[in-house]
Amino acid sequence: MSTSRKLALLAVLGIASAGAVYAPTAAAGVSVAVGINVAPPPPRYEVVPPPRAGYVWAPGYWRWEGHRHVWVGGYWVRSRPGYVYRPARWERDHDGWRLHEGYWGR
Repeated sequence: MSTSRKLALLAVLGIASAGAVYAPTAAAGVSVAVGINVAPPPPRYEVVPPPRAGYVWAPGYWRWEGHRHVWVGGYWVRSRPGYVYRPARWERDHDGWRLHEGYWGR
């Protein structure tokens, strides 16, 4: 195989692997919702750790896992300048309950 052909193959492999590794951050304001007919339990009490520079606390919430609610403990989310973190929340809907996942908004 000629040197120029080897270099071209390496360039293609490098670009392809860079594309596989690159994962753009989620767009602000994107929301995922899950609807069920079972109301979530009341939120659990959580001790919020001391503030952490460059992070925002995402409070815990109940997530639906097929046939029951499962508690997801609070966690730190890296802050995004110019955005506000909207935590996960349940809302009553015309056909049951809907979970709106946490997201970054303006």
